[in-house]
Amino acid sequence: MDSDTRQNRIVEFARTRGRVEVNALADELDVASETIRRDLKALAGRRLLKRVHGGAVPLETAAFESGVEYRSQVDLAQKHRIASAATDLLHGAETVYLDEGFTPRLIAERIAERELTVVTSSLLVAEALAHSTSVTVLLLGGRMRGRTLATVDHWAVEMLAGLVIDVAFLGTNGISLEHGLTTPDPAVAAVKATAVRVARRPILAAAHSKFGEASFCRFAQVSDFEAIVTGTELGAVEARRYEALGPTVLRVCGPRARPDDHISADNVTAATSSAGTSPYR
Repeated sequence: MDSDTRQNRIVEFARTRGRVEVNALADELDVASETIRRDLKALAGRRLLKRVHGGAVPLETAAFESGVEYRSQVDLAQKHRIASAATDLLHGAETVYLDEGFTPRLIAERIAERELTVVTSSLLVAEALAHSTSVTVLLLGGRMRGRTLATVDHWAVEMLAGLVIDVAFLGTNGISLEHGLTTPDPAVAAVKATAVRVARRPILAAAHSKFGEASFCRFAQVSDFEAIVTGTELGAVEARRYEALGPTVLRVCGPRARPDDHISADNVTAATSSAGTSPYR
């Protein structure tokens, strides 16, 4: 088996399995572990894989996007922390947009007892709120993408464009200082861009693994957001680089957070000021 064929198989394995390990690949492809390490380095250089301890995970591209099942397993503890912290930023909002993705679904579970109108493109979010007696759900119409269980295309964009939303919680496939916020699919980018535009307070809820990554379609700049909620897995120095572009960056502490990983006093004040006062009235 030549190197191109072997590397193509490695990418295929990573995309179907969600992660590949060096030793397992060496056994499966009957080559030395060092050969696999060279392959992974080459594939990382082509931005098809991302190296992690002991192996690699797939990077999202214009030709590949992870599905709901994979997203519900990766960075799970961090996503729960992010969802809880994001919910605390509602500050009297009455209308909320929840994006596609697993973290917005976790946010939905946490707001199910509140008096809200929730607009969403996500069937996962709608399902999470289906039995709520206090939340009114407006599900955007359009073509459903089976990979993410969310609606896109002009039906979704036109319905959303006619609204004014108090708070929009969005996810992203990648966020970088150079390229802003990106996603692989132009149809998804159009919905996300519209949500950012119609929201009074756009808030990004994203795990640390999204930072420094870029995909095919830009839907927003970092400066478009009021706040970014992530985990302390994102380093403090890196967080300050994003904060310098405008948004407050809230890093939610994990169980093994270091002293410098805690949210700064300034950020806490910015994110939790005016308790009991609604900015929407």
